[in-house]
Amino acid sequence: MTESISNYLPILHAFVMNFTGAIVILIAGWTISNVVGKATHRIGHTKHKLDTTALPMIIGFVQWAIRIVTIVVVLSQFGVETASLIAALGAAGVAIGLALQGTLQNIAAGIMLLSLRPLSQDEYVSIGKQFEGTVIEIGLFLTRLEQTNGITLTVPNSMVWNSTIINFSRNPNRRIDLPVSLQYGDDVDRAIKVLNDLLAKNERVIKNLPSTVFVSEYRENGLILNLRAWVSASEYMVELANIMLEVRKRLEQEGFELPITRVEHINIELEKAAGDGAKPLSQG
Repeated sequence: MTESISNYLPILHAFVMNFTGAIVILIAGWTISNVVGKATHRIGHTKHKLDTTALPMIIGFVQWAIRIVTIVVVLSQFGVETASLIAALGAAGVAIGLALQGTLQNIAAGIMLLSLRPLSQDEYVSIGKQFEGTVIEIGLFLTRLEQTNGITLTVPNSMVWNSTIINFSRNPNRRIDLPVSLQYGDDVDRAIKVLNDLLAKNERVIKNLPSTVFVSEYRENGLILNLRAWVSASEYMVELANIMLEVRKRLEQEGFELPITRVEHINIELEKAAGDGAKPLSQG
C-alpha cells in the first residue's frame, strides 16, 4: 500500500506544481492585461494622444490578445500541445462564429465605423431617424450615445453601420432655416428688410457666408418667408432659439401680427328656412 502511494507522489507533485503555476500565470496574465488596458487609456488622454474614438476598441483588442495568450500558456502547463491547441481553437472559432454571427457582425461593423469615420466621439448624430445624441463611445460591440435629456442610448454596432447616419457636427458651421409667417396684406418688402437688418446686426451670425430672407410658400391664412443664416455648429440649437425669439419680437415692434386661422361656424335651421318660403325636403 505504501509503495503504491509513493509511486503516485511524483505524479501528484507534478500536478500540484503545474496547477499552481497555471494559477499564477492566469492571475499574472489577467493582471497584466488590465494594467496594459489602463496604461493605454492614460496614454490616449495625454499629450501623446491616441484617437479617442478608437481608444475603447484598441483597449479591448489589447486586453483580449494578452488574455488569449495567457490561456494558451496555462493549457500548455498541463501538457496540451500548442499546435493542436491552436488547431482546436480555430475549429472552435468557426463553430462559435456560426453561433454568434450577430456578435461578430458587431465587431466587424465597429471596425468599419472606426476605419471610415462616419461618426466620432463628441459628435452629435442621428442614426436611422431612431436614435439621436452625442457619441460617447464606439466600442468593440456597442456604440453609446447621450441624449440632450441626459439619457444614454446603447446601440449595437451592426445597427449603426446598416443605418443612415446624419452627422450634425462634422462641419464647423450649420445653416438655420427658419419659416416666418406673415398675414396677407402685410408689407412683404418691409418685413424682408426688417429681418435682413436683424441678421446683419446679430454678431453670432457668420458674415462671410450668405444670409437671406425670401418668400418660400403661400398658405390659406398667410405667406411664409424663409430666413436663412449660418452659425457655428456647436451653438446651433442655442442660436436657433435666440433668432426665433428675436424675429417675433422685432416683427411685433414693427407692427406685424402673427397670422391666426379663423374658423366660422354656420348653423342652418331647416324649419326657419322652410317658413321663409323654402321648400321642405321631401320624405320618401
